[in-house]
Amino acid sequence: MGYSRAVVKGGWCFVSGVTGYDYATMRMPPDIAAQGRACFATIDRVLEEAGFAMADIVRVQYTVVDAGLVDTLVPVLGAALGDIRPAATLVIAGLMRPEMLIEIEVTAFKG
Repeated sequence: MGYSRAVVKGGWCFVSGVTGYDYATMRMPPDIAAQGRACFATIDRVLEEAGFAMADIVRVQYTVVDAGLVDTLVPVLGAALGDIRPAATLVIAGLMRPEMLIEIEVTAFKG
């Protein structure tokens, strides 16, 4: 399977789905809030390495394994995105491993 964490094409940066793995501790946090924060920490780092910033995010897709987790997740999303208002989709679906509670994919644009 071909895979890149992110691909830059012109003014666009497409970041592959990021799960809540915490690379600082090399563990998957047990709760969705911590996993959401870990997702955005990875996304922020990837965007920065690609020459983009969180403020450049124009599209986001959240995949959450259980609709009952969304209320706990919403404050994390607000804290990560602040005044950024990307077009967004939230999907309830299973992920590859049972410990994964969320996956976030973003698209950024520098116009």
